[in-house]
Amino acid sequence: MNVNLIQLQSHGDERGALVSLEQSLNIPFQIKRVYYVFNTKESVTRGFHAHKELKQLAIAVKGSCRFLLDDGKEKVDVLLDNPAQGLMIDSFIWREMTDFSEDCVLLVLADAYYDENDYIRDYDKFLGLISDE
Repeated sequence: MNVNLIQLQSHGDERGALVSLEQSLNIPFQIKRVYYVFNTKESVTRGFHAHKELKQLAIAVKGSCRFLLDDGKEKVDVLLDNPAQGLMIDSFIWREMTDFSEDCVLLVLADAYYDENDYIRDYDKFLGLISDE
């Protein structure tokens, strides 16, 4: 599985740091939706789904969390703990997010608006769709 971590250019000085997110420059798709996850308890696992078409970039802008990614053939464990690094998640990748730090704020950029029909929420169905390709 090709896990793509994108290094985002960080600018800063003694006053602090800034990362700019610009579609088609450092974000490889047109941004249609932005959301963030926060106040997640440490013992909680989120996600448990894949998307048929949606592409996303996830950034831990504060704290950290772990992504367990699965393409039906290979599983990869990725720690997000750098606000200047984004995890590109393509379609047909099962994802689970876990090990949230108490202060974690996970920002997600998506290339499409919310569409429940794009979700695959059953792992066995996901595996069946992958094997059909």
